[in-house]
Amino acid sequence: MDRSQLLKEFGFNEEECEVIKGEYGKTGFPEPKKSYHLYWEIYDLSLEEPYYWILHQLKEYFQYVEKLEDSFAASENSAFFGVTQQRLGAQQDKISQFLATTGKMIKELFQMVRELRIIDERLDYYQEVEQQCHKLVEQRSKSAEITLKGLFVDLVQGGGKSAASVYGMARELEFITLPDLFFDAPPFKDGAEIDQHIQSLEKNFNLNVTRVLQRHLRQYMEWRKRTHQEHGNRRRFQLAYLLQHFEIIKMYVNWVKPYLRHVSKLTMKGKNMSSADLVSAFEGSMLDIELLGRKTNGQAHGCLLATFNYRTRPELKVVQEGYQRGPVHIGKFEMTLRVYGWNDQQLENYRKLKEKETILLMGDVSSSVEQAMESLGKELDHYLEEARGAKKQVESPAAASASPSLAERFFGDFYSSKSKKASGPSARSLKKEAQETEEALEKVVSSANLTGFNIYKNFKKAHRMVMW
Repeated sequence: MDRSQLLKEFGFNEEECEVIKGEYGKTGFPEPKKSYHLYWEIYDLSLEEPYYWILHQLKEYFQYVEKLEDSFAASENSAFFGVTQQRLGAQQDKISQFLATTGKMIKELFQMVRELRIIDERLDYYQEVEQQCHKLVEQRSKSAEITLKGLFVDLVQGGGKSAASVYGMARELEFITLPDLFFDAPPFKDGAEIDQHIQSLEKNFNLNVTRVLQRHLRQYMEWRKRTHQEHGNRRRFQLAYLLQHFEIIKMYVNWVKPYLRHVSKLTMKGKNMSSADLVSAFEGSMLDIELLGRKTNGQAHGCLLATFNYRTRPELKVVQEGYQRGPVHIGKFEMTLRVYGWNDQQLENYRKLKEKETILLMGDVSSSVEQAMESLGKELDHYLEEARGAKKQVESPAAASASPSLAERFFGDFYSSKSKKASGPSARSLKKEAQETEEALEKVVSSANLTGFNIYKNFKKAHRMVMW
């Protein structure tokens, strides 16, 4: 994506783009209030000295100094390119190891959440049966009990293939009414209720049938109690293991983030790689550095944007014995100081523009991990909150009334409710506030402009250049 398109995306108009003087095209920067340009090229130029001279001046005159860009490119056949690619390869190997382990653990996370869903489904049946056991026997519902009895017959007794099961005895030993009596029995909470139920059936059914029915009901009741306790213990263990698994994934993601930043720093800038100033057969490199110094007065920011463009010839030298060899850059230095007057929103938009440039350069790998987590749905968040022991608090009416409405969440600053309009500031106060902000902006811009001129003038004098 072109830099001018990024400027439009983040709220900078076509008229606000800076045009190169004496040439065709745009620089890719917003139109400044004032700008100062400096080109310096000597054979024995040191790269670090002018940069740190400007950095020291910025720290002396401005409240805040931050680095927005630090990128480089080197010709393919240069020694500097080979050293950089070796370091880049080592970082990429670490990233691939961490991401492979993280991907495997996320795949296991899907299985764990699925297993917890199955356990919760089974526990719903057990809890419903427990609730029915507190009612009178005649009023107890049988739906959950019939489901558990079907699981008991299929999983424990072996279904119709086993002769000892309810279906097997009905087929092999002609206990025809046994399955109907077994599934028609209501939930029982102890053996005494089973005995009472059997005694009520002895008047109408054969003694052998009721005796076999009593044995199966007793076995089933014990199985239901034991498996209910077992599923509860298993669920607690699975929740604890899920939380531990999730924390390990977060740890791996935190470990991989520094390596991703290192890779972004070691990645060659594509714009400079295709520049005519960089020839693959020559020993050459290009570096871009961008610093932002700002003075703040409320919401008004007087900003001085310092951009450094280097076209250098790196020489690999060893400074002292035992140190690894590193590049010493010699060549051309280009500096541009741009003065801006920005409010909070414009300053934040420019920061986001620089962040998006970095994302377009390397891609955000950690976002794919986050998307995989989100694909698990709300169940993962629910289980993690339960594992941490977090209890959901019921939202109070006052908090509910203070929360933003649906229209406010969608339209943000473009929508205001009637209550807000009634209690909001008057037009006169808004006009006064805007006037004060404008005056503060003019003041900080004037100060930043004077500071930029002094830095430019003092730099030329300190380095024995002509200044008038």
